[in-house]
Amino acid sequence: MNQNDGWLTMKAQSFAFLIATLLAWFAAWSSYAFADAFAYVSLDGENKIVVYAINDSDGTLNRKSETKLEGSAGPLCVSPDQKFLYASVRSAGKLAAFRILPNDGRLIHINTVSAGINPAYVATDRTGRHLLTAYYTEGKITSHEIDKNGQISTNATQELPTADKAHAIMTDRENRFAYVPHTGPNTIFQFGFDENSGQFNALKPPRVNTGENTGPRQFALHPKLDVVYFDYEQGSAIAVFKLDRNTGRLAFRERLSTLPKSYLKNNSNARIEITPDGRFLYVANRGHNSLAGFAADPKTGALKAINRTPTEAVPRGFNIDPTGKYLYAAGQASRKLAAFRINHENGALNRFATYEVGERPWWVLVVEIN
Repeated sequence: MNQNDGWLTMKAQSFAFLIATLLAWFAAWSSYAFADAFAYVSLDGENKIVVYAINDSDGTLNRKSETKLEGSAGPLCVSPDQKFLYASVRSAGKLAAFRILPNDGRLIHINTVSAGINPAYVATDRTGRHLLTAYYTEGKITSHEIDKNGQISTNATQELPTADKAHAIMTDRENRFAYVPHTGPNTIFQFGFDENSGQFNALKPPRVNTGENTGPRQFALHPKLDVVYFDYEQGSAIAVFKLDRNTGRLAFRERLSTLPKSYLKNNSNARIEITPDGRFLYVANRGHNSLAGFAADPKTGALKAINRTPTEAVPRGFNIDPTGKYLYAAGQASRKLAAFRINHENGALNRFATYEVGERPWWVLVVEIN
């Protein structure tokens, strides 16, 4: 080999190494540095929200940052445009607003306002101009105005007493009605909602009673049908209600157990979620420590039980990503987050990863950045 041949070989090797390095860097950059989605997990035991970047190709998570709160971290929600995140600071009775940085998902604090004792659920209305909150201890709901910069108004637009243990609040997909399940009096309050003023008005009748030892806790709205699904905390069941589009009134249709008949130990339901296409629903069983799966009839919304998938201990919170491909479930008692792929054909959950997340994970929220 002459001197020129040796120089050419070294140059080729250097070039190959440079290409390999650039490809590895690009792969890491494209997967995580500018992720399309982020998972936010509130840690009740550490007073903070942890941020994970989601790799869309396989659903794996990469821990990116964390944000401290002024008290125990509880429920989370995101604005319709995915620019702002709102958090309930349950122990302090406050509501906090954050701006989401699109490049890495970090949270930038906007403001925090006093609200009421034990805010158990937060959600924006469909316009993103109002923050709606249900209060477990005080038995009330509030509406706060949100300005164009994501800031929560100091004073509530409306504060309305309801009943003991109000546990959730959301508006329907047309933003005309709002529903508030209560685990104490076994009832669901139903309201009209004015998206311009942010105010509620009671429907007639103002509530739907669900029966003894049911405890309606949270609910999922079908994305296409006039159907609402409530999970029963004490009843360990999922109930289907028809929504009258003209009046907003709910009418009971059917109820299915979330447990196998052979299970006789204590259990209480927590979160309920529906896939974006409306085909599958899941309910968290705390006690049985599973996610109960159901298939929804595409025409009527009627349910059929399909599976019960083991998950982490005390699965208080979980969330389905906006693409409907992944489900992430927190184990309140295990400090871990279980990651599942959703089988598009039959709704089966296939666990592919488990992450150590922190003390008492409470809520999981996946945000897709536009």
